[in-house]
Amino acid sequence: MGDFKNGGQEWLPEGEPEVVNVYDFPSSAVGKVTPYGIYDITQNEGWVNGGIDHDTAAFAAESMGRWWDLMGKERYPQAEPLYITTDGGGSNGWRNRLGKVSLQALANRTHLTIHVSHFPPGTSQWNKI
Repeated sequence: MGDFKNGGQEWLPEGEPEVVNVYDFPSSAVGKVTPYGIYDITQNEGWVNGGIDHDTAAFAAESMGRWWDLMGKERYPQAEPLYITTDGGGSNGWRNRLGKVSLQALANRTHLTIHVSHFPPGTSQWNKI
């Protein structure tokens, strides 16, 4: 997000490199954004929520709730259970108690039964999950 250094590759004309910030330290002019992505397998479509907080379980559940409110409930009006596959590390970890509490709050608010499957940590960096 933004003009920060990324380890990936992007091809540009020779001699015309893109100027980027080397470090992702917060800047009073630019700030710092934490992205949280949601991939809808059925639609083959991604959705990203950006926040100014750290990557926490509460932020992850809030992002899922925003996706549901903005896109999910319109696309899947007959949905009863919501099945989430997620990376097993960080804010989504299966041991993360705050993550379970946050998802329960989302389930209570949306009146959905939420099922979660955790993949090994790091899976989402290389695969659509």
